Amino acid sequence: MAIRLLIVDDHPVVRVGMRGIFGGDERFVIVGEAEDGQLAVKLAAELLPDVILLDLRMPVLDGVSAMQKILDAQPQARILILTTYDSDQDIRRALDAGALGYLLKDSPREELYRAVVLAAEGKPVLSMSISGRLFAGGDDALTEREIEVLAHAGKGETNAGIAKRLHISEATVKTHLAPLPPPPTPIRRCLKFSGCSRTSAPA
Repeated sequence: MAIRLLIVDDHPVVRVGMRGIFGGDERFVIVGEAEDGQLAVKLAAELLPDVILLDLRMPVLDGVSAMQKILDAQPQARILILTTYDSDQDIRRALDAGALGYLLKDSPREELYRAVVLAAEGKPVLSMSISGRLFAGGDDALTEREIEVLAHAGKGETNAGIAKRLHISEATVKTHLAPLPPPPTPIRRCLKFSGCSRTSAPA
């Protein structure tokens, strides 16, 4: 079954570009488009898309505010930020608000395809350029497994459920969710606990 997409961007040329990219692949179908955050909230409720591609800066209602409203109504909504802005502040705000991933508009076509497929499966994803910058070096650098475990914890799954889903032991899950030393930057904290605060992680 094709992945149903909602495209949200205030620039018509971007929406046309996204139609060209995803419309030509049978794995995806665009079910709606919105030019501002307010319309995005309305269409998300009406269309229930599998994945929402959401710009950050838009008129009427910005991307982060729209995302918060969407997630308040649909906690399981899968939202990918697709933007030109890659500052630490923008990334932190988006992930803190519940974005499943963060992509740049100049990402290669195949990277966009992969990101949407992963998001549809509930897996977190970052643009290669951003992940390379954020995860580079350091003893506390996140592993792909840590990100995956924390993403499922953020959705309210139990340790037993996460272990079964990922084919790992409950002890391993607890290790990934165990308290860690304070991360060196706000971005590390944001990424480490995106969608799953330390106090709400399942025991």
